[in-house]
Amino acid sequence: MPRPLASLAVVITAVAATALTACGDDASRAPARQTADSASTAGTADEDLRRELLDEHGWPGWDLVGRKASTAAWVVAQHADLDLALQRRALTLLETAVAAEDASPGDLAYLTDRVLVAEGDPREYGTQWELDPRDGWRPRTPIADRSSVDERRADAGLDPLRVYLKELEAAG
Repeated sequence: MPRPLASLAVVITAVAATALTACGDDASRAPARQTADSASTAGTADEDLRRELLDEHGWPGWDLVGRKASTAAWVVAQHADLDLALQRRALTLLETAVAAEDASPGDLAYLTDRVLVAEGDPREYGTQWELDPRDGWRPRTPIADRSSVDERRADAGLDPLRVYLKELEAAG
């Protein structure tokens, strides 16, 4: 028997907290600093999320579980770097939810870039940078059509790329 939806929100939030703790990240949208060991811990939680939520309910959108838990589901998908199939599936479901105005376009932008980077393709929104100890922040893959990246970012509710890069620099 499926859990009540309020319980699903609690489960999603707990799974996200576990995933963030495992990968050493916080709730910010800074690039993940995930190791194979920490990703495997999050991977168990990802399997629960896939089975319990994605299979039974599709993307856990705002109407189903609320904004906080929907964002928590995005956190789990975003940090499931060792499970590209889960990320792709979550991306497809999240695209549908965003089109229905039932999930965050910003979350979709970050997950889109995360999947593109994993596949070695150019990013659409200019997220997903990595910190090089010698050279500072550098892109993980190029940005597709850089001349219109700020327009795509604005459509997703994200700050312009220059503002995002200043935030990354300030973070470290």
